[in-house]
Amino acid sequence: MAWLTSPEAWVALVALTALEIVLGIDNIIFISILTGKLPQELRARARTLGLALAMILRIALLFSITWIIRLTSPIFELFGQGISGRDLILIAGGLFLLGKATQEIHQKLEGEHGQANASISASFTSVLIQIMLLDIVFSIDSVITAVGMANELGVMVTAVVIAVGTMMILAGPISAFVERRPTVKILALSFLILIGMSLVAEGLGQHIPKGYLYFAMGFSVFVEALNLRLRRSTSSINLRSPYVKQDTP
Repeated sequence: MAWLTSPEAWVALVALTALEIVLGIDNIIFISILTGKLPQELRARARTLGLALAMILRIALLFSITWIIRLTSPIFELFGQGISGRDLILIAGGLFLLGKATQEIHQKLEGEHGQANASISASFTSVLIQIMLLDIVFSIDSVITAVGMANELGVMVTAVVIAVGTMMILAGPISAFVERRPTVKILALSFLILIGMSLVAEGLGQHIPKGYLYFAMGFSVFVEALNLRLRRSTSSINLRSPYVKQDTP
């Protein structure tokens, strides 16, 4: 615990915690989509338990730093590109995200009307398993980044605990916001497709700077916020207008 008296360690802790929270945004979106398929009374429990298991997994990976570093060593070559264990995990996770997001968009657009009632709600256990599988993918790069930013294991573990605690607080409001607005849910699923594609590209050795992804996501959120504001303004004007026929009780 000698790092507690080191100013450099505290700077690293703040920077690493902020980075972990930013990198956890895609995780929160995915958890929000998954838990939205559960009954209302189980959603908060699934979010909390899923994030708690994710935190335990990340800490376990931090204590397995030697194994994590070995994952970056090439196992075989594909089209002249060395493929490591980390690359295989990223590719598999990216393909899973692409498939899952596409399936969710299909159910959202076509599965809630007419034959929509054929859609089956997810089970509590299956949601937790999917959260854990995707968190393994998100954790690999997160842990490697943490190792590069901080030399103290205590700093890295503390940053993960603070970041996951913050995500637990934010997950509920974000999930409720996404569920109340169908267009926001479609936008969130589009983000997952974008993230899935970037994971596949990363696994194939084509690095896409995260800044580009976050700019695209941020700009999309800004445009959607304008749309929501315009829709509220239009609805308010229509309700106040004497030329709009009001429903009589």
